[in-house]
Amino acid sequence: MTATHVDERHRPARGTTPAADVGEVDVIVIGGGSTGENVASRAVEGGLSAVLVEADLLGGDCSYWSCMPSKALLRPGQARAAAAAVPGAREAVSGGLDVGAALEHRTTFTSGWDDGSQVEWATGADITVVRGLARLTGERSVEVTSADGATATITARQAVVAATGSTPNEPPVEGLADTPHWTNREATSAKEVPARLVVVGGGVVGSELATAYASLGSTVTLLSPSGLLGRMEPEAGEMVETSLSGMGVDVRKGARAAKVEREGADGPVTVTLEDGSSVVGDELLMATGRRPDTDGLGLESIGLEPGQALTVDTTGVVQGLDQGERPWFYAAGDLTGEAQLTHMGKYSARATGDAIAARAAGRAVDDAAWGTNATTAQQRAVTQVVFTSPEVASVGLTAAQADDAGLRTRVVDLDMSAVAGAAVHAEGYTGWARMVVDEDRRVVVGVTFVGQDVAELLHSATIAVVGEVPLERLWHAVPPYPTISEAWLRLLETYGL
Repeated sequence: MTATHVDERHRPARGTTPAADVGEVDVIVIGGGSTGENVASRAVEGGLSAVLVEADLLGGDCSYWSCMPSKALLRPGQARAAAAAVPGAREAVSGGLDVGAALEHRTTFTSGWDDGSQVEWATGADITVVRGLARLTGERSVEVTSADGATATITARQAVVAATGSTPNEPPVEGLADTPHWTNREATSAKEVPARLVVVGGGVVGSELATAYASLGSTVTLLSPSGLLGRMEPEAGEMVETSLSGMGVDVRKGARAAKVEREGADGPVTVTLEDGSSVVGDELLMATGRRPDTDGLGLESIGLEPGQALTVDTTGVVQGLDQGERPWFYAAGDLTGEAQLTHMGKYSARATGDAIAARAAGRAVDDAAWGTNATTAQQRAVTQVVFTSPEVASVGLTAAQADDAGLRTRVVDLDMSAVAGAAVHAEGYTGWARMVVDEDRRVVVGVTFVGQDVAELLHSATIAVVGEVPLERLWHAVPPYPTISEAWLRLLETYGL
């Protein structure tokens, strides 16, 4: 049976304002996801008026179809596995997961796909919310089309900010366009767990959702053209692959889909690979990356090319457009082509909103490296956690990226099973860490942790990277015993301190 999903186009209207009633405002934000919300909030805090224009649910993918529901789907399996790894606790664990309860737990984090609370927050923060599709029609001019087809134009006195995020990037596989299949939206809002799930793509989305559905009882086949988590340290992807295989996932590296076909509207899906072999599933999840969602923005009206990422400076000002001394067009989040991560989009949004408010007030903008209005971390200290089992947590540069940047580095690796706190945490704890050091400055420029619950280690690494803490000073940050944080001591000792 094909797993159904919640109607993703539920759009409650309460608390919103008709576009025709707005007229003119200081800042127009196109896209009401978490990035857009943060831009608008900072602009208002800076003394400006702001309107958020969103055609779908306010709060965006992270709240309803990505970060929150996916992590809620993963958590039951992680909790059960954690208990099973501790003698005394494992004896209390019997049976499998309650799938119905797990799905209901997921649904609570999406508020049942109702954005009423998000709208209430926005209006309470003095942000005007308009429901509709927005597109640029010229400098500081945005046309909004509501659900009934009515149009109205809103004019920005100060700035227009594009924050429309990203959309699934699906490869040109024969038959795919005509075959009903899942993207992350359907996978995270499913009402049932398919008996067999085929996942195409070994990146973050594919690896996480393969983990989630395997823990919920699906027989999962993961097809990846290369290794898993290809943008991270290779060892991380290898450890996740080993874990997925141990969960019963059929991981096929080097597998490329050539053709997709489905029996009827909701029958089995057959994926034929380039080598002529095939795999059959009850659902097909395409997790082959995302692209900037700029197709319908009306960029052509201001001389920019639709469908492309919007390149920005460190304060969010869109490049490739003559904006004079008073920039008016900004962008933040996934559509800039920078790190497609909710927290990094919100970080950029805060800097952009503050920069718009500062320029409107005639104040100087601090856009130097690590300045108040700069997004330096987007280039030097991107943080990411992949909530697979084991978790992968990273900040800054991988060893390869540091080499490509021309840094003279030393790479320190650690088997985290040797850390006392890890041994207490779980019997047979398996983990790995890497620290990348800029030898000329003797500071850490990248860290990766792999293991159970390492997500909570990441912020310490982030502070070391962002603060450019000299190794000799970092040595005096003494980790408590016995905790997994003792990995820091072992890394520094291995380095030679």
